[in-house]
Amino acid sequence: MYKIFISILCMNTFLLNAQMQPPVCPKQSKVLTAHNDNRNDDYYWLNQYWLKGPDSSKVVKYLEEENAYFQEETKHTAPLQDKIYKEILGKIKQTDESVPYFLNGYWYINKTEEGKEYSTFVRRKGNMKAKEELLADVNEMAKGHAYYGFSGMMVSPNNEIGAFGVDTVSRRNYVISFKNLKTGEIYQDKIEKTDGYVVWANDNKTVFYTRKNEVTLRSEKVMKHTLGTDATNDVEVFFEKDETYNVGIGKTKSLKYIFISSGSTLSSETRFIDAGKPNGNFTVFHPREKDLLYDVDHFNDKFYIVTNWKALNFRLMETSLTKTEKSNWKETIAHRKDVLLNSIEIFNDYMVLSERSKGLTQIRIIDHKTKKSKYIDFGEAAYVAYPGFNPEFKTETFRFGYQSLTTPGSTFDYNMKTNTKKLLKEQPVLGTFNKTDYVSERVYVKAKDGTKIPLSIVYKKGFEKNGNKPLLLYGYGSYGNSTDPSFSISRLSLLDRGFAFAIAHVRGGQEMGRQWYEDGKMFKKMNTFTDFIDCADWLVANKYTSPKHLYTNGGSAGGLLMGAIVNLRPDLWNGVIAAVPFVDVVTTMLDESIPLTTGEFDEWGNPKNKDSYFYMKSYSPYDNVAAKNYPNMLVTTGLHDSQVQYFEPAKWVAKLRELKTGNNKLYLYTNMSTGHGGSSGRFQRIKEVARDYAFFLDLEGIKE
Repeated sequence: MYKIFISILCMNTFLLNAQMQPPVCPKQSKVLTAHNDNRNDDYYWLNQYWLKGPDSSKVVKYLEEENAYFQEETKHTAPLQDKIYKEILGKIKQTDESVPYFLNGYWYINKTEEGKEYSTFVRRKGNMKAKEELLADVNEMAKGHAYYGFSGMMVSPNNEIGAFGVDTVSRRNYVISFKNLKTGEIYQDKIEKTDGYVVWANDNKTVFYTRKNEVTLRSEKVMKHTLGTDATNDVEVFFEKDETYNVGIGKTKSLKYIFISSGSTLSSETRFIDAGKPNGNFTVFHPREKDLLYDVDHFNDKFYIVTNWKALNFRLMETSLTKTEKSNWKETIAHRKDVLLNSIEIFNDYMVLSERSKGLTQIRIIDHKTKKSKYIDFGEAAYVAYPGFNPEFKTETFRFGYQSLTTPGSTFDYNMKTNTKKLLKEQPVLGTFNKTDYVSERVYVKAKDGTKIPLSIVYKKGFEKNGNKPLLLYGYGSYGNSTDPSFSISRLSLLDRGFAFAIAHVRGGQEMGRQWYEDGKMFKKMNTFTDFIDCADWLVANKYTSPKHLYTNGGSAGGLLMGAIVNLRPDLWNGVIAAVPFVDVVTTMLDESIPLTTGEFDEWGNPKNKDSYFYMKSYSPYDNVAAKNYPNMLVTTGLHDSQVQYFEPAKWVAKLRELKTGNNKLYLYTNMSTGHGGSSGRFQRIKEVARDYAFFLDLEGIKE
């Protein structure tokens, strides 16, 4: 009996020791020096894959080892992942179609079918009872591709030809093709290295598009292509020499003008041409100036300009078609200290303004003739409203979208003449969902410097504020991008299992106006991180949760937020997911060959400047990894990511694994077929959500 006991004990010990060990990333010491400051980066070599360096195969091997470790360590959650996946899928109406929109004589519809990953694009001429015309079946087009990005169909003014972009690598580098919408013929014209979009001139044969730099992927040129010609002969109409600027193209709703927009974070410049004269020369609307931003639209005999000129929260100006310099601009809507003017949309008889006040979006309708204005009433305390797709110029109908933390995405048509709105569609949620079963709150948390930070919270009725319930806190806080309280079908899988969900509207976004953004970037970037921590501390103090049950996630610049807060307060979180995280701030911003770097000096700073270098270094997650007991963490990335290169999260995990104390989990998962946005197929995206939710639920001890 004693021998049998010893044998069992030895076998158990062997099985324990045989458990898969975390990968160890090889070190290759590299000293990076700037401003007489040395930083040793043992994992710098991991950038070799896209550089096609000698260690490329070693990079792939290491990433695959991390993937294998993650899969092995989390295989026990496979049934939970499958359950969540089926649960979310069961709430989605798989066979569905978008609300049709009317453009130039046709109704356009986007359709999905049960079991199919991608959409089908169709149209009907004149009315919805007309024969359906197939524009693109992306399911057929995507066959044989692990990733398939489709930019949409851009139809010529005569409705006969469609241009579309395709990315099969997930580097946001599209090839544009053309299709005869009558015969189905795909033309031989192929335009490479683009952002996937074209603007048609009014002659139905000329298109303008942007071309990307091969290395940095910066949109740096505007090209002109004539249908039926070799793309290698395309004409360059504009080249942006300043590497901190990107270029884009657009066309006014009036169809009269084509614009080239060239801009950086804090400065912009517009050029325009008559859309009926594509062989003419573009005219500079107003020369670029430091810290001057402006957007232009057209109506009748005037241009309208949304600008920050002497207006932090922007104001509306107008000028004639021939005198476009700033000295000729006349104010139409003055600057308001408490209202941010986001954008305008011009119709034949009305102008629609998208504004933001007290952290919420508002839509304002102005009658051109009477100059009277009216705001659309939304009826909830916390929500997000936004202009829909409104391509028609001569119409009294304005389409907008609306949703909240408890209300599914809804599409409305608003009659600008009668001031009445009509609900066209609310996103269907199958099963037993009832919006009244959920409660949302909007509170303001006092930050350490006295600033009040908006915090949106949602949970299912019955949630007890006893400090023992799980809560997932989300944040972003960069580029002036506001994180609004929107609805999510997948989130129901957390709420129904007892989680609360919260959004910290931290500085760096634009929720509370332009100053909110200014106070969360450059030398004030630390506000983003401390605001988030202050919101978390408030949730704990008010017994929504506790550090044992507090979880957080963020992606891209939100991944930077995750990296910073785990360095600053590793004790505050039980689990963290950082998706495609921008965590090696200093090294990336010093390398101008990396996509996005030069265009973001006004966001983060240029580390070639000493003050910027040391401020960025003070919060850069990779540079501040130390011997700490970090929370349980899952870090995800895509090998083809063009926004945040895969090696940033890979290096970060390697360094964390080397230095962290304690026994908390640390995983890196790299999708070897995708980039920044994850999978392209809708079902694959749900599987990614199920994977992430299972990570949190497993930590919380929820098994089903």
